[in-house]
Order: sequence, then C-alpha cells, then structure tokens
Amino acid sequence: MFSELARVLTRISSSFPLQLFLTPPGLCPQAGHRAVWLSVFILMQGYTGRCLSRHHLSFAFQVISDFDMTLSRFAYNGIRCPSSYNILDNSKIISEECRKELKALFHHYYPIEIDPHRTIKEKLPHMVEWWTKAHDLLCQQKIQKFQIAQVVRESNAMLRDGYKTFFNTLSQNNIPLFIFSAGIGDVLEEMIRQRKVFHPNIHIMSNYMEFDEDGFLNGFKGQLIHTYNKNSSVFENSNYFQQLQGKTNILLLGDSMGDLTMADGVPGVENILKIGFLNDKVEERRERYMDSYDIVLERDETLDVVNGLLQHILQQGDWTEMQGS
Repeated sequence: MFSELARVLTRISSSFPLQLFLTPPGLCPQAGHRAVWLSVFILMQGYTGRCLSRHHLSFAFQVISDFDMTLSRFAYNGIRCPSSYNILDNSKIISEECRKELKALFHHYYPIEIDPHRTIKEKLPHMVEWWTKAHDLLCQQKIQKFQIAQVVRESNAMLRDGYKTFFNTLSQNNIPLFIFSAGIGDVLEEMIRQRKVFHPNIHIMSNYMEFDEDGFLNGFKGQLIHTYNKNSSVFENSNYFQQLQGKTNILLLGDSMGDLTMADGVPGVENILKIGFLNDKVEERRERYMDSYDIVLERDETLDVVNGLLQHILQQGDWTEMQGS
C-alpha cells in the first residue's frame, strides 16, 4: 500500500509545480521519519505488506467525511469562512443579542475543544453543554424553515476548490458518501444542493432542525451530535452501513481529532485511509495530527490530493482534465 500511495502522489505532483519528498519504505514512523509534500505530511501506519488491486478498491469502496472545514473551506483570502452554524449566527434572522451570546459560547468552548492537553473524556461534557446551549438560543429566534435557503445563499460559506470533481466522481462511480457532521444538517445540505452536487449516493448524519406546524424552529431531531461523539453510538439504530456490506475499504476525511472515530462500528472494515485537514494552530497541533492521520494537509483549501487519489483508484484518465470547481 505504501508503494501504491507513493506512485499516486508522484503522479499528482507531476501535475503541479511542486516537489515531492517521500519517506522510503521500511523506515519506522516511530523513529520520527516523515514524508513531506510541501504542506502535505504523510505518515504511513500499517499499510506495508497489503496491496489490493485498484479494481477491488473501487468495487469495495466508500467515503466517510466530516463537512465543516473538511468539505467546506476554512478560510478564503485570509478571512475565516463560516461553518454551518456560523451561517445562521451571521445572518439577519438572528438577533444581535443572540449573536453575542453565541460568540461568547464559541470563545469559551472552542479552546476546550482543541486543547491538546485535555482528554476526549474530559472534553465531552463541555461539548454537550456548548451544543445544547447553542441549540436553545437558536430555538428562541423564531427561525422559519423557508429562511434556511436564503441565509445559505447570502452567506460567504464556500466548499473547497475541487468540490465538483469530488462529488461528481463519487456519484458517477456509485461510491457511497456518508457525511457525518456535528453541524446543522439542514444548512449543510442546502449548501450542497445550491451548488448542484447533491447526488443520490449521499447520506447525511447531522443535527437536523425540527419545525412546528407553523414552520418555526422548535428543536432538533434525534441524538445530539457534537465533535466527540461521531461514532457508532450515534448511528447504531441506522441500517445504512448494513446495506453497504462488502464496502470494506474506507477513505475517511476530517479536520479534528473527533473525526477519527467516524468509521468506528462500520462492519467488516479491511482498510481505512485517514486524511486530515489541519486548518488552525498548525504548529501546536501538527504532531498529534501526524500521529493520528495517515495524510495531513496543512492550510490546504482544496480537495486536490483527495481527487488525485480517487482518480488513481478509479482509473478515469488524467485527473487534471476532469471538471473542477
């Protein structure tokens, strides 16, 4: 698998004015050796000795991805892009007082979420508090269902460059895409629909709004999903993955430590490649990401590496000729 990944990255690099450095096979990751491709850091873990054919990979293949700051952009021209929650926070349908309270919650809880010195177990109650308080505030705003499309359209939220290639490639090859998000499902789904890439192969697990008979937000459906419970405890009552038995190879995309568990509980997994987008506090968090993800992309606002890997697996021809965003 290492040699397979090395070949595809070499091919990707030939399409760009970039230089590729790869750790030679056999070097021990624990000894501190790293593979570097400009802002791409690759740490291979457990891929030696197993190399599946590309036909088998594509036939038995599924993608599990986070949404906010993974499929959507973290920043554009140095300005932070909004998450699915921020799209509402920044909109006209939220009062100024509510906006201030939501911002105060962010400044209090976000440092806890990304604190490298706290365990996930220590963070869990804080995340539940944050999401619950934010949902309660939103429910006080008399948000109407029809307003969601408008606030998404008026926002400056963006998907990563290359999103059309990503979504269309998966759809055209009948590859399931499971979007597992702690954001607001109604908002992120609308983002994808407005960009005309919401295809039948997409399944979303997220915090979906619940509206009363008059169309006003009065709660959220199902179990609360936050950064650190994105695992089988949330989808255990769903038969989605049971329907995908045989899809034993997973490409996992995330931007946080909580995203690493998104495939936990998926039956019959044989191979999983985890790609992490390191968007913020890079130097402080690099080592942990390197130890956790197989590929780490630093401040990369594109899906180029992901699309290159997909093209190589699917053998669809020169990936640079495929439709981009």
